Amino acid sequence: MDKPLPAPNASRKPRAAEELELWLLRARWLTAPFYVGLVLALLVLLYVFVMEVVHGLAGIAGLDGAHAILLALSLIDLSLAGNLLLIVIFSGYENFVSKIDTHPSDRPDWMGSVDFSGLKMKLMGSIVAISAIALLRAFMQLADGEPVSDRTLGWLVGMHLTFVFSGALLGLMDWIANKTKHERPSLP
Repeated sequence: MDKPLPAPNASRKPRAAEELELWLLRARWLTAPFYVGLVLALLVLLYVFVMEVVHGLAGIAGLDGAHAILLALSLIDLSLAGNLLLIVIFSGYENFVSKIDTHPSDRPDWMGSVDFSGLKMKLMGSIVAISAIALLRAFMQLADGEPVSDRTLGWLVGMHLTFVFSGALLGLMDWIANKTKHERPSLP
């Protein structure tokens, strides 16, 4: 009759290593106040947004098309910045601190599915859109006859192109990393 094989010796870590790893894992909660700070920044953006709307509505009688577009661009710019903050708050918290348990109907579709790579791309896309709006606002001011210095325009164009180029490079690096990951043979 065959004897059953003894269970392999489970290699256990020293107790000190287990404790250290437990404290390192718990240290992720030290970043939670950062996300609370970002919520406060979102409140500041909301205040600025409301003040922009109030200011725009106060002068609605004197608005021409160009100024109405500039007002809309300002509101879109603030909205994109708010969305950017929400993406960082939700994705960062869920990726690095803890899962947010809410009712499924109250949960945005993208929550829980945006990894660090996706977060970088969403951030870069928002930054490019915000810089494009700032550039468009400057061109609208020029078209309206308001003075905008060549230096300011040069910086706006240069920064926008830098953001576009950086976004393209990030996308290329993610594409290469994904292609390499799928082509790499798995280890036994």
